[in-house]
Amino acid sequence: MIHSRKYINKLLLAATLLCSGQAGLAQDMNYARSIIKTLASPAYKGRGYFGDGAKKASEFIAAEFRKAALLPLNNGSYYQDFNLSVNTFPGKVDVALNGQKLTTAEDYLVAANSPACAGKFKVYPLTRADLANTAKVIEMLDQVGENFLMIDNRSIQDESKEQKTAVAQNLEALKSDPDLKLKGLIIFSTDKLTWTTLRTQGPRIVLQVNKPAIVPATINQIELNVEAKLVPDYTTRNVAGMIKGSSKTDSTVVITAHFDHLGMLGKDVYFPGANDNASGVSMMLSFGKHFSMQQPKYNTVFLAFSGEEIGVLGSKAFVENPLIDLNKIRFLVNFDLAGTGEEGIKVVNATVHTEKYQQLVKLNEEHKLLKKVEPRGEACNSDHCYFHEKGVPSFFIYTQGGISAYHDIYDRAETLPLTAFPQFFKLMDKFFGQL
Repeated sequence: MIHSRKYINKLLLAATLLCSGQAGLAQDMNYARSIIKTLASPAYKGRGYFGDGAKKASEFIAAEFRKAALLPLNNGSYYQDFNLSVNTFPGKVDVALNGQKLTTAEDYLVAANSPACAGKFKVYPLTRADLANTAKVIEMLDQVGENFLMIDNRSIQDESKEQKTAVAQNLEALKSDPDLKLKGLIIFSTDKLTWTTLRTQGPRIVLQVNKPAIVPATINQIELNVEAKLVPDYTTRNVAGMIKGSSKTDSTVVITAHFDHLGMLGKDVYFPGANDNASGVSMMLSFGKHFSMQQPKYNTVFLAFSGEEIGVLGSKAFVENPLIDLNKIRFLVNFDLAGTGEEGIKVVNATVHTEKYQQLVKLNEEHKLLKKVEPRGEACNSDHCYFHEKGVPSFFIYTQGGISAYHDIYDRAETLPLTAFPQFFKLMDKFFGQL
């Protein structure tokens, strides 16, 4: 009877510990989700440069740094200012074809370098086959004058390599040649509507349309009012903080993520950027919270960058004016697109730092956390880039699988699965512990 009671007590204790661990995990995931939900909400306006969305995001991150008792790195401030140029769409963005109003970001997008354009214009159709014929394009331009071309850019069968090259060259000339009288382009295709943000304005407005109900050859009129403003010297900022390590050395581990996204296309349409990159910020802040309660061995610096989407400018500004000694960095990990994971993770620079990559693979195999840890070579495609060029050992790691929402209005917090987020966090925690 006594032995049975002891056995039952052991079972109860084990159950209590298990429930406690699950509650802790749930609490961590609640924190992670709350970060993503906040940053991807309409209040942050896509974390771009119209309506101070990026500034609000930096303030939110600095407040989280403060809660975790991170030390500010810039003379008592978490902020590091830098300037960039950006083309914005701060006002009306209205487009109608043949009198039918299109829905912004669902039916069409305005190219990110487009200038303002308003009025009613004739539209002249051009097929992709015509676009491969330079003489035909020149003939059509004489007819179009200061109106619009509607290019049916859907793929065609048996198109030769030479035709594809001619199409690409002529399309680029129509978009960017400042000597053309052409007022604007409408490019009709079945390609996913994917936006970006750019630092310059082109000579004419370009619209990408994907609306199956439209028959391009029947479009003969466009009425639009698109307000655009080039801001040549916009001030934005990085956010930087640190937790001191227990080793009492100046050796440093760096965790980075960019918080900026695409901002807004007009006053009403914003790009949430839940996976890109509220998820990476959430991973970084989760480690800030974690290490504030469990001191890391080495000084751990947390860098939240602005300006990534517009040319990796925030990390460039930091590397050019570093707030820490870059030579003291043991390793840097950049988190970008951390919100899925059904197919595991991809590790940029794995072929450069093979020993550290194999360390990740081994940890994952030992603890059975992620489906795959796949290698990738060098790629200057996120905020690790300028550090890597300075000789800082670094990885850029992103999750794979899951939703296809990317640089569109569908990259929302409520549909971001965070499938492998806790496993990814656990793997990286073990990796940081072995540095």
